[in-house]
Amino acid sequence: MTLYAVGDLQGCLDPLESLLRKVDFSPSRDCLWLAGDLVNRGPQSLEALRYVRDLGSSAVCVLGNHDLHLLAVAHNIERLRRSDTLTPILTAPDCADLIDWLRQQPLIHHDAERDATLVHAGIPPQWGLAKALRRAAEVQDALTDDARLLPYLDGMYGNQPARWDKSLRGVERLRVITNYFTRMRFCTADGTLDLESKEGLDSAPAGFAPWFSHPNRKMRGRTLIFGHWAALEGRCDEPGVHALDTGCVWGNCMTLMNLDTGEYHRQDCKGIKP
Repeated sequence: MTLYAVGDLQGCLDPLESLLRKVDFSPSRDCLWLAGDLVNRGPQSLEALRYVRDLGSSAVCVLGNHDLHLLAVAHNIERLRRSDTLTPILTAPDCADLIDWLRQQPLIHHDAERDATLVHAGIPPQWGLAKALRRAAEVQDALTDDARLLPYLDGMYGNQPARWDKSLRGVERLRVITNYFTRMRFCTADGTLDLESKEGLDSAPAGFAPWFSHPNRKMRGRTLIFGHWAALEGRCDEPGVHALDTGCVWGNCMTLMNLDTGEYHRQDCKGIKP
């Protein structure tokens, strides 16, 4: 079995299928990791969601912020935004099945054999693997519990609290966990978030730095795959940390990584920019 990983699809299925053909990907033999944001802004959100779902156990997907937004819209918690391309999903005959499948997906996945971890945005510097897995499980429990789903979706929006505190309870606790795993770019060494700055490495506010760059980061030395940050253009100098969102939906390229060999494959996405 060969393990591949790809960055944010955001409704761009054709480039993914092209990359998988290039590497002769076979669901019966290989596995594909997807770093979240399967949907939104691109032209094939419905098709991308169906494709990944239908890969079954040959795909591992973590949730991104756009995936959570889709869940909120589908449950009438949030309204569609002008830039959203989610209507084909919401009006599809299999919408309910797709939404139910999506809410079952985790915020983080760890492969113990390879000691490799998949997440959408990142893991804050103050958390090691065990703590990250426990915190992500709290959100997944809320997503998969019918009684807790709507309160969670209704309360997940917002930038506060900006830092984890073990005394946090309820929706505030789940919100900061969600922001770490699905929205984080810059933070301080103690995990205080800045969620306003969204450009490249040189746009960090004073006192903040990319989450993966802090010397005290407890996951340092371990393999970590993430997406979310298209402005990095795949550039990340931290050993073992691989940035795979290379801005396909913005007309740049989609990146597929062979986790067994470290080889990268890229597909030009000119003409897709929304």
